[in-house]
Formats: sequence, structure tokens, C-alpha cells
Amino acid sequence: MITLDQFNFSGKRAVVRVDFNVPLHKTTFEVTDDIRIRSAVPTIKKILADGGSVVLMSHLGRPKEGPEDKYSLRHIVSTVEKNLGISIQFASDCIGEEAETLANNLKAGEVLLLENLRFYKEEEKGNLEFAQKLAKLGNVYVNDAFGTAHRAHASTAVMAQFFTDKVCGYLMQAELDNAKKVLDEVQHPYTAIMGGAKISDKILIIERLLDKVDNLIIGGGMAYTFFKAMGGEIGKSLVEADRLELAKELIEKAKAKGVNLLLPSDSKIADAFSNDANAEYAQNDAIKADYMGLDIGPDAIKVFSETVASSKTILWNGPMGVFEMPNFAAGTQAIANAVVKATEENGAFSLIGGGDSAAAISQMGMADRVSYVSTGGGALLEYMEGKELPGVVALQ
Repeated sequence: MITLDQFNFSGKRAVVRVDFNVPLHKTTFEVTDDIRIRSAVPTIKKILADGGSVVLMSHLGRPKEGPEDKYSLRHIVSTVEKNLGISIQFASDCIGEEAETLANNLKAGEVLLLENLRFYKEEEKGNLEFAQKLAKLGNVYVNDAFGTAHRAHASTAVMAQFFTDKVCGYLMQAELDNAKKVLDEVQHPYTAIMGGAKISDKILIIERLLDKVDNLIIGGGMAYTFFKAMGGEIGKSLVEADRLELAKELIEKAKAKGVNLLLPSDSKIADAFSNDANAEYAQNDAIKADYMGLDIGPDAIKVFSETVASSKTILWNGPMGVFEMPNFAAGTQAIANAVVKATEENGAFSLIGGGDSAAAISQMGMADRVSYVSTGGGALLEYMEGKELPGVVALQ
């Protein structure tokens, strides 16, 4: 795979697939979190500094039937300009005459942003003709969109075949390098923290991690399926009734492999799914019938935090509770503190695995105090499950 530093973009027009699928304000359409745009800046600046020009392509949201203004990438132009420190051009379509004319007239140091790729159904279908039209817009292909690398879409994988020069962007490279540190280049003790709602979403990665980790911490909604499987009373807590046998199997597998499987002993429980609900603490095998667990409790926080703080390698994927509600954010906050402590005081390598964990650590202002925050939730999980990512394979 050719990396950015191995390629000179002087006189080249690079078509760069970025992941600018950023959240927008519901009424003003202003960008509310620009981390994905900021993450792509070093790649864009390297190409421009070499004396090249850049055509940026991305999707935004999930448009159903063709163009919709709320999903237009024109809303992000000013944020991209602010981050790059230069004016950029915008094409109101991602293929066709206007896009081709603007691309062909780009001078060294200039940037063109194309309209949302997913305004065409052909993008997600991986349509060959659509990919070829996109490929007309430049003479080097750069993929820096790790967040969509697990999709075999026209822009993320299929169009690469129309280029002689295919280059891996800085963000894509950093994502792959950092994922390797929790897969192959591991320092022990190694602790994986799995949170979120469902075991079924994480089953493959949990099974793979059982061959690698010393400690596996389970928190969030998925923990209650384990307690139910062990015969506990979990009240109205989230449960996957069809996964009870699977939960038992995972407990047995962890034992057989000598992995320390840590389940939260207690929870902060509530009588409704609301920040203002009546709340109290309970042991996880004895939750009242009309209550539900919405966060890990103080005993679990203590045990989990101590385990994390003494680790040398940490992977965190998924919150410990409903952290969006301030009254049920303590568990996730405590884990974030423990991860930061291990990183800063124990020299641990800590990888925050995209999605809700990345949102939580950013919201708590700690993103720059851990080793790496992944921008790709689904892509990172699939890579760690051992699956080949079409976007990575296309660059090889």
C-alpha cells in the first residue's frame, strides 16, 4: 500500500474520498461537531503543499430519494474553509459537466468539494459506471475515509480500479496502525471494555478478543442479558431473550481461556427511561420488577476503574450507561477517567473505538488525553473481527 508520504502530488489532481458525514443542527444546518473534517485536514494540506489540487468527495446522512437540501454538503463549505484556512469551490453535483469543468480548471493549491455522493443510489450499490464518472475528476485516488472502509461503495472501493496511483491517506493509515496496537502489538495487561445495548452487535469482536485480552469488562445494556442468563432478576432492564444461551457460552469460553470476565455487580436503576425518573442503586441480580438499570453502580465503578488503571493496553467500545442523561453518566465518566489515568500515569496505549464511546470522550473533553480516538465505529469493529475492509483492499 502506498502511503501519503511516499507520493509526490506536484502537478497532480487528487480525488480524495473523505468521511465528512458530520452532524448538522436541525434548523440552521450548521456543523455541530467537526472532528471528521479536522481529521482529514493533514491529508489535504500535504497534497496542496506538494503543489497538487484536491477534489473532495463524501456522503452525508442517508438521503432516501435523490437530492434533499438537509443532506447537502454545501452546508459544510464554511466549516471546511475555516479548517483549511483557504476558500474552496463547491460543485452542485458529484458527476456530470459542472463537476468535470470545475475539476479540470483547478489550479495547484485549490480545492473543490463535490455534492453528496449518496444523492445517487449507484454510490451504495457500487455501480461501475458511476465509479468511472467519479474517476474522471482526477488522476490520483486517495482514500482517507476509514469510517466507510467497510463498505464496497463506488467511491470507497470500486473507483480505485480506474487509477494507476492509489494512495492511503494519513487518517486511514493512523486508524490501521492504531488498530494493530490492540490486535497484534499488544502490551499486557490488556483490558477490553465493551459497552452498549446489545451482545449481538459485539459477539464477533468479543469472541476474537477472548484470544487476546487479560480482562474483558462488560457494561451498558448488554450486561443485563448476562445476569438474566445466570438466573438473576433484572426488572425492566434491557435484555436480548434470544441471546441467553450465547451469554452463558461466553462466560464459559472466558473461563476456559483464562480471561478475567468482569460484569458490573450493581447498577443505578430507575422507574422510567428518563433523566428525572426516581433512581436508586441495586445489585444486578436483584433489580425490582418495575425498575430498569440505566448505568453501572458505585461498586462496579470501583472494580472496573482499578482494573483499567493498572492496564497497559486498553480498547474501549461502548458506554457503561445512558450517558446522554446526566443522572446516568457517572459510569461512563468514571471509565473515561480511568482510561485517561492509565494512559497518562501508567503509559498505557488506549484506543477509543468510534461511535458512542468517541462521542462520550469528546463530550467530556478528554479526547486529547487518550492515545487514539477512532473515527470509524463499524469499520473498526469489522477490522477487529478479522474481516477484510473493501476500502483497504482497494488500495493494495
